[in-house]
Amino acid sequence: MSKENSTPVEKLFGSKTRAKLLKLFFENPEKSFYVREMSRVIEEQINSVRRELLNLESIGIIKNETFDNKLYYSANKKHPFYRPMVDIFSKKADASREKDVKESTWDEYVRPIKNHLKGLIVTNRLPGQDGLDLLIIGDDKTKKLTRWAEVVEKKQGKPLNYAIISADDFIYRKNVRDRFVLDVLDMEITEVIDPDGIIR
Repeated sequence: MSKENSTPVEKLFGSKTRAKLLKLFFENPEKSFYVREMSRVIEEQINSVRRELLNLESIGIIKNETFDNKLYYSANKKHPFYRPMVDIFSKKADASREKDVKESTWDEYVRPIKNHLKGLIVTNRLPGQDGLDLLIIGDDKTKKLTRWAEVVEKKQGKPLNYAIISADDFIYRKNVRDRFVLDVLDMEITEVIDPDGIIR
């Protein structure tokens, strides 16, 4: 990496990959990411990503947890430098400070179907990309979830690919490593609503 082409943040943290990872974690402090996903998002080689993850984990600035046999990494909110790092990397530091006490857009969206919804996965599907925008988990015998999805589609202002499955079906598919569920979990996930802990 040429020092002449380095950004101030890269110079400060000594590595372009490390700076990109920190930016990813602290711009999205509520989210967790797995290695292949991070490599794709920040456009860096997977070996470089793994190396920097070890460095960051060794100082405790990030943490990891295992979900569905995958290792997920996220910002460590208990680290004494957590808030300064959010201030450095977050696009909207003030909004990040308020995030803990404010409901997200999706929390507001799901309020009308709270008693019917067992889980929701929202992905960042690119135009033309295969897969789903929404995986809705819950009882749809009355078609309330279907009608809700149509309302969300109108609010989003674009066609959405979505599927609705029952909680029992989702749990079974996840346990048998069904390709449909694995493909959804392998996408870039932007929001997870999981009141009963069945998704992760």
